[in-house]
Amino acid sequence: MRSSRIVRRSIFETGDSARLSLTIEEFGGRIATLWSELRPATRGFVERALSATSGSTPARNFQYDARADLELSRLLTALDDEKKETNDVQTVNKLRSVADTCAAVLQDKTESAEVFSQLVLRAASQRDYKRIDKLADALTVRFPPSEICELARSSDMVVRELANEALARCPISVLAGLLTDPIDAEVARAALRRQVIEYGSEEARHIVHVLDSDEM
Repeated sequence: MRSSRIVRRSIFETGDSARLSLTIEEFGGRIATLWSELRPATRGFVERALSATSGSTPARNFQYDARADLELSRLLTALDDEKKETNDVQTVNKLRSVADTCAAVLQDKTESAEVFSQLVLRAASQRDYKRIDKLADALTVRFPPSEICELARSSDMVVRELANEALARCPISVLAGLLTDPIDAEVARAALRRQVIEYGSEEARHIVHVLDSDEM
């Protein structure tokens, strides 16, 4: 009985400090299953973020990894899907609160091109342009060049443009290092050309000139 109460405990408070008796099971079997399959460390990221929004002090820190990325991405997808299928306003608000928290954790931690695309598309569908700006900043600061190049090949125009903007601000030494990569070389070359056109970089101009000369 006690373990059942622990699973079904309240996991967050709203901003007005009214405690919500929320059980994951209220969100349906798919979400309940995903939640139960989260590792304790991954679940801790969500619980800690929810506690932070209610003013509570988190007690533990957890190591974030690629598996946590995947687990939270799946949970976010399920929460957003359920929100679209639910008519009850109170349940929709609860789903939105937990989903937004998952998205915030991912935004703060992820270095995955796939998850970044998910977050951008989600923000764009909500017309949350401030969120898109924050994601663009995270892309520049935290993502490996190879992941940004993957995003630059995205079929989505917004994701692609954010990636190209980030590459256009990359150090030239980073772009030059990508020129030997058979997959990313073309994207890196386009970014160098953009640096020439938009920023007048003479170093980028020289590299582009050498590349063009080698092809003649």
